[in-house]
Amino acid sequence: MTINWKGVMPAVTTKFADNDKLDLNMFAVNIHAQLQAGVHGIILGGTLGEASTLTHDEKRTLVRETVKIVKGKVPVIINIAEQATIAAKEVAKHAKEEGASGLMVLPPMRYKADDRETVAYFKAIANSTDLPIMIYNNPVDYGIEVTLDMFEELLNECPNIQAVKESTRDVSNITRIKMRFGDRLAILSGVDTLALESLLMGADGWVAGLVCAFPAETVAIYALAKAGKIDEAIELYRWFLPLLELDINTKLVQNIKLAEVATGIGTELVREPRLPLVGEERARVLRIIKNGIKKRPELPDYKQYL
Repeated sequence: MTINWKGVMPAVTTKFADNDKLDLNMFAVNIHAQLQAGVHGIILGGTLGEASTLTHDEKRTLVRETVKIVKGKVPVIINIAEQATIAAKEVAKHAKEEGASGLMVLPPMRYKADDRETVAYFKAIANSTDLPIMIYNNPVDYGIEVTLDMFEELLNECPNIQAVKESTRDVSNITRIKMRFGDRLAILSGVDTLALESLLMGADGWVAGLVCAFPAETVAIYALAKAGKIDEAIELYRWFLPLLELDINTKLVQNIKLAEVATGIGTELVREPRLPLVGEERARVLRIIKNGIKKRPELPDYKQYL
């Protein structure tokens, strides 16, 4: 089993209703907007998806419903962010049962595993399933770096580990990965504010956040960059940057959900302990969103390059 790890893959938000249950109707509205824009995959249950607050049954529901919506047009990927290896393997098993196409896997949560333990954790998950896997490498936020030597061991022993969500914040790491592994390890940028730079340095795709509210603009940047329309991509990216900076913030979920409200494809409801933004913090984010929408550019026919 394989996935074509390229293009824009939204790390979608999880939609909640007033009763704190899943809002599958608004969730479907957003997924359809992503598909219409031309995204290349859907990633569920990441940080933006409020993974730490979701039950296992809710994760299964999200996979099942997304598979129904996309109807095989793009792969459906579920994030694994568990404390125990046995729990991670269980999520992988359930994902396969519900029709997921692949997995995105974080290192062990809470416990700061050393290199040997981290590699063993990834191996155990990979060996428990035939689903393709993208390793989420984010030492800035999660405190564990997956080094190139660790990837060497994983790639030699686990053929279903196929991609990395590169979030080290070091764009030169893309070149290091390409020089070491060639096309064996696909690279998807995981930092919105470094996405264009990463694509121009050879990244294969973009696991995006603000795409949740601005799907067409996000896909357009990717398509233009890959088509060599660099000046057009840069112009669009410069407009987008103040909005993209909402993603590199501890309140990224609340920020992006407010943006989804502004573009009509989401609600701002979050699950506690998160709370909606208030006061000057909320006003500041709304000013950024309002200004972005006011200056929202007319897009070229980017789909011709997909």
